[in-house]
Amino acid sequence: MELELRHLRTVRAIADTGSLTKAAAALGLAQPALSAQLRRIEKALGGPLFDRDHTGARPTALGELVLDRARVVLPAVSELQEEAVRFANASAAVERFRLGGTHGPLLGGLVDRLAAAHPTAPVTTYTSWSVSEIASLLVDGRLDFALIGACGESSPPLADRLHWQVIGVDPVFVMLPEDHRLAGLPELELSDLSGECWADVPGDGCFADCFTTACARAGFTPVSVYETDTSSVVHLVQVGRAIGLCRATFPPTHGLVTRPLAGSPLTWRHLLGRHPRSPTAQAAAGAVSGHTRSAYAEAVRRSDSYAPWLAAHPRFGPAS
Repeated sequence: MELELRHLRTVRAIADTGSLTKAAAALGLAQPALSAQLRRIEKALGGPLFDRDHTGARPTALGELVLDRARVVLPAVSELQEEAVRFANASAAVERFRLGGTHGPLLGGLVDRLAAAHPTAPVTTYTSWSVSEIASLLVDGRLDFALIGACGESSPPLADRLHWQVIGVDPVFVMLPEDHRLAGLPELELSDLSGECWADVPGDGCFADCFTTACARAGFTPVSVYETDTSSVVHLVQVGRAIGLCRATFPPTHGLVTRPLAGSPLTWRHLLGRHPRSPTAQAAAGAVSGHTRSAYAEAVRRSDSYAPWLAAHPRFGPAS
């Protein structure tokens, strides 16, 4: 019998679980079948790999040798497979831009600039509320670039495998109906909104927890929080059903105003991501970064509440 990768995975599963019974369950095999497979593996390798008794299975000296090699070989093969898929999906010879985003304010601006600068290059987009999903698509080579947001100083997903560039850092503003009792103030205390219902968009980061913490520091617990799509958030604010949480770059919208919170208790980082070994992303990184920065600057200029506020708060805005 020739040794195969599945045999190494079997040996590693037995070592990791310390039991043939648990390893069989983890691998989706019947224990007799796993025991028979282990016997064949041991025969092929020249000796027993585990000492087994009623307490479990422990690697022999030969087993430790095999495990040492398996812990090198299996991750290397997985990395090879990922790299091959990424390379096959990249198609660097064809100029194109495959963009992912999490419903933020910059994706449309980036698409517009790329389409204008590269009129013959296809530009496609994929959006999701999940930054983890977007990051996984970058790793798999199915996206070239991704625009996401990260709350505060939280780490972006798969930071050890992807390159993330900070485009800008914004405070989180609140969105009020234009006839709200506090709409005329230039800045609001979070505690002044303690009796309000809230609305924001969903996500898989820490923003919901950070918002709850900020409210607790301000001395209250939110009455309720509606997590829904952007259009529904706007509607709930326009009809006076809720106060919205939004990025400071949220564009002017009929029937509502956006206002900063005193002390900026919540912040948001705009991030542009790519895989460091993607041929397409490497070739276009400079151009896409420049277009993204331009889209961000335009979003800031369009906001009649953020642009003047930013002049007095230089620690926010475009990243250096």
